[in-house]
Amino acid sequence: MSNTAATLTQDQQKLEMSVLSAPAVIFTVAMIAFPVVYTIWLGFQTFSSTGKQSFVGLANYSKLISDYEFWRGLWVTFALYVLSLVLQLVFGVWLALVLFHAKRLPGIVRSLFISPFMMPPVVAGMMWLVILDPSLGAANYILQSFGLPPSDWLASPTWVIPTVALIDSWQWTPYVALIVLGGLQSLPSSVYEAAQIDGASPFKTFQRITLPLLLPTIVTAAVLRSVDLLRFFDIIYITTQGGPGNASNTLNIYGFRVGFEFFNIGYASALMLTLTAIVFGAVLAFNRLRGAVAW
Repeated sequence: MSNTAATLTQDQQKLEMSVLSAPAVIFTVAMIAFPVVYTIWLGFQTFSSTGKQSFVGLANYSKLISDYEFWRGLWVTFALYVLSLVLQLVFGVWLALVLFHAKRLPGIVRSLFISPFMMPPVVAGMMWLVILDPSLGAANYILQSFGLPPSDWLASPTWVIPTVALIDSWQWTPYVALIVLGGLQSLPSSVYEAAQIDGASPFKTFQRITLPLLLPTIVTAAVLRSVDLLRFFDIIYITTQGGPGNASNTLNIYGFRVGFEFFNIGYASALMLTLTAIVFGAVLAFNRLRGAVAW
């Protein structure tokens, strides 16, 4: 009888938990599912200048193939993604190593190192607009102080992508560093003691022990940053709005302009769904890589 009563009590508790959590689960699923389903539906529609909509099937998606701006935006998106991700991973690992080994570094200094990623992107974008101003900005003043020619930075089609990548890397490298720092603190000390006994140099220790053991953590940081970098929007919209010309016009910026400036909601939805598929593909690829390097 006691076992039966205990089983009934456990079943009742599970039922109560299911009933109590059901509203929150239903609300969360609805908040996620409705925008996705509605966007998919919009991707099969076209809207006239009078607001009349009609079903066009896959016409919006077939239009992508011949749309030069789509392919240009795809190239800009991947160029920014690769450049930013490489910079953030390299300097993030370096910063994490500095913070890990500088045990006596004051807490306020550590906080300053990681403070940029806590800054709103709009604030960061406005700050860098002032710094990179071709006429009055501090960046060109420093270049000229060393006898170097000034740069147009964000106004140059050649330099706009590297400049935006540097701005984003300045803001988000500390975030990567925090993730890697957590990974460093979890590494077993025994392998380092064995390497020290064997006389391994600091470089060899990093190359043969630290880096291989950190790879799962680094890939995790790459996954988290990939989701944001492939959806690059806020910094670009604040600093260049896709310019000069279309030199920094990512897929996200292009989709925004198509939808909210040209009011082609159907085609904009198709663009955003294509971008979503790219983001999912990148995340799945990195998850497979993470499984391959796990220890």
